[in-house]
Amino acid sequence: MKPVFVALLFLSTPAWACPDAPDHSAPLNALIARLQAAPDEASAQVIANQMWAYWADAPDDAAQEILDQGMTRRAAWDLLGAREDFDRLVDYCPDYAEGYNQRAFVNFLRGDFAAALPDLEKALSLSPNHIGALSGRALTLVGLGRDAEAQDALAQALELNPWLPERSLYRAPESRHKSGQEL
Repeated sequence: MKPVFVALLFLSTPAWACPDAPDHSAPLNALIARLQAAPDEASAQVIANQMWAYWADAPDDAAQEILDQGMTRRAAWDLLGAREDFDRLVDYCPDYAEGYNQRAFVNFLRGDFAAALPDLEKALSLSPNHIGALSGRALTLVGLGRDAEAQDALAQALELNPWLPERSLYRAPESRHKSGQEL
């Protein structure tokens, strides 16, 4: 009986589990400081690209393969295929922020803002300084018609990266109240 129990136990648990996501907080914080001091948009873009390399560093080779495949499908506008890949990535690595961020991006591109927002919230709970998720959250809130919240989210993202392309959408609180307009 004992070998049967062990075999059943093995079959009921995943054959492989995702390791913890790499902790890139120290280099990312250093890059955020450089972004905030960047002299121009071109310099900021180089730094932002370096940040994406850290965010897209998956916990292991299996997760990296799923992430890369999903991003390739998204780039080819196979949004349903990309969504399936990111579903698999989130199932496999539930503590990896980029899986949620990428799935949110696919849902955003599909115009499914209601599905994108919870994934962005989860990504930010796992990686609070994820500038891509912060700006994505702002744009998603715009899509949902929640402009005041979108402005707050955009302000948060701009605190980390004042060179974001979305910065032109930001309206300071005093100008929002004077004009009566949001985004």
